[in-house]
Amino acid sequence: MWVAELRFTLIADTSLSRAEQAIRHYLECLIFQGQMLGREFPTYQTEDGFISRLLVPEPEALQQHWHSQRGADALEQLAQAGLGYPQLRLLGQDLMANHTDPCAEPEALIQFCSFSAMNSVLYCAEHFAPVPLYRLRQGGDDFEALIRWQLQYQALDEIQMQQDRVLPRQAELSLQQFGSALNKMGYQQARALSAELGKPVYYYLYSGSSHDCALEAEKPCPGCGGQWRLEQPWHQLFDFRCDRCQLVSNIAFDCS
Repeated sequence: MWVAELRFTLIADTSLSRAEQAIRHYLECLIFQGQMLGREFPTYQTEDGFISRLLVPEPEALQQHWHSQRGADALEQLAQAGLGYPQLRLLGQDLMANHTDPCAEPEALIQFCSFSAMNSVLYCAEHFAPVPLYRLRQGGDDFEALIRWQLQYQALDEIQMQQDRVLPRQAELSLQQFGSALNKMGYQQARALSAELGKPVYYYLYSGSSHDCALEAEKPCPGCGGQWRLEQPWHQLFDFRCDRCQLVSNIAFDCS
C-alpha cells in the first residue's frame, strides 16, 4: 500500500457543501472499485482547493482507465462542482501494510478477510498477496457488493476478537457457520467471480473454536461432505482445501 494525497484545485466559484459532496462521491467510487483502501479519507481545505489523504494499493491505482463507469461519471462531476481533475502525490509506502501481489494474471484467487486488514479481500493463490480489485474488472460495474460484504465481515470479526466482548457467540457463529447469512453472501460472490473470471476463487471459512478438538482435524468439507484435509498447510494457514467446492479453512485456532 501507498500513502498518498489527492489535490482538488478550485477552477470556478463553488460552495463548501457542493465541493464536499462531489469529493466524497468520487472517493467512495474509488473505494468501491478497489482503487482506494479503507473507509476514512481525511480532507482539508487549502487556499486554492482541497486535499484528501488516502491509501492506494499501488502507485498507478488511480489512473482513469481503472475507473468503473460510476467512477468515471463521478470524475466528470467534479468540474460541475467547480473542481479540477484531482492531482495525485505519493508520500511513500505504508510500512505496516501488505504488499500488493506481483502477478500480472493470477491463476487462482482466495477470498480472505480479517478485521485488521484494509487491503483487497482477493489474494493471489500462489503468493497469498492481495490483488487490487480494479485489475479484475475495468469499466462497467464496480465491486460495491463485495466491499459491503467485507465491511460486515470485519465488523463481526472485530467483535469476536475483542477481549471484553459483546455478543461474541453470535459474531463467531456468523463467521464459522457455512450456512450463515454472512458466509452465504460471501460464498455466492466468490462463485460469481469465479464464473466471471474463468478461474478458481476459493472462499475462506474461518474456524476459531471447536466443541471437539479430537475430531476437528477430520471434519468434512461443509459444501460436499468430502475429505479436504491437506497433508501440509497451504500458505501456513489453510489446513483444508476442497477444489470441488472452492473452499479453504483452518483447524480451529483453539485446537492448534
